[in-house]
Amino acid sequence: MNPELITRKPIKRSKKEYLALGLPAFSAFVLVGLIILLLAHFVWHGLPGLTWEFLTQSPRNNNTEGGIFPAIYGTVILVFMMSLLGVPIGTATAVYLSEYAKQSSLFARSVRFGVNTLAGVPSIVFGLFGVGFFMQFIGKGIDTASGSDIWSKPSLLWSAATLSVLTLPVVIVSVEEALRTVPQELRAASLALGATKWQTIWKVVLPNSLTGILTGSILAIGRGAGEVAPVIFVGAVYSLPELPSSLTDQFMHMGYHIYVLATQSPNAAEALPLQYASTLVLLLLAFSLNLTAGLIRMRIRKQQY
Repeated sequence: MNPELITRKPIKRSKKEYLALGLPAFSAFVLVGLIILLLAHFVWHGLPGLTWEFLTQSPRNNNTEGGIFPAIYGTVILVFMMSLLGVPIGTATAVYLSEYAKQSSLFARSVRFGVNTLAGVPSIVFGLFGVGFFMQFIGKGIDTASGSDIWSKPSLLWSAATLSVLTLPVVIVSVEEALRTVPQELRAASLALGATKWQTIWKVVLPNSLTGILTGSILAIGRGAGEVAPVIFVGAVYSLPELPSSLTDQFMHMGYHIYVLATQSPNAAEALPLQYASTLVLLLLAFSLNLTAGLIRMRIRKQQY
């Protein structure tokens, strides 16, 4: 029989199937629409105040005049240091859990339980942890041993360390999931050719999961860059025209700067344009970091395939 002569009856969908297909599409449309409206609102109100002087000058007159360059600089340096501290430790932990530890071992289950618990802890608790552990324990210990009094104070270093602990669960979970996507046949083939366990991980597993590792790093950077509560306790200041020149210096932070403008400004009407412009800059910084990491990930993926 000629297949062309066979008439196919149209598939009739029930109301439940239409409802199951329509609700996710409608929800996605509403979510994307709200995001676009929110971004348009900030662009409309913040773009007029986004001048070269605003981006390059220091704040003046109780943050109601001048620019936000120290806050931009402090935020970028903080995110960079946080990534250097958190991503390698999180990646190493994920490699151990995925490649070395037995899935049924008590230690591996304890680590995973700790990671899942940390993921649900409020960010302000991490700030208090940074004060107690990094400043009062490690910093005071260094001051006692060296005879100084600078390491037990709020600083850029302790802020980056606190945020790295905050972002560890995101990195560990994302990297571990990326490592699991590498087929076991590749590991077996590498070991069969005489490679050691570490050579297999370094030459086979990590290169094939690099895009997933970058995805976890992007998620961690995105969360750490927007956190304000932890850095209030361990390093961020109300206003500081000078740029931080060492790890023990305090710094300005974009998120905290916006909070100060919204809640502690002597004239709310005058500070409102600065709030919109600062929020727009913070959004642009977050988009720039994510875009850069995404482009690097795409380039690596093209080289692999």
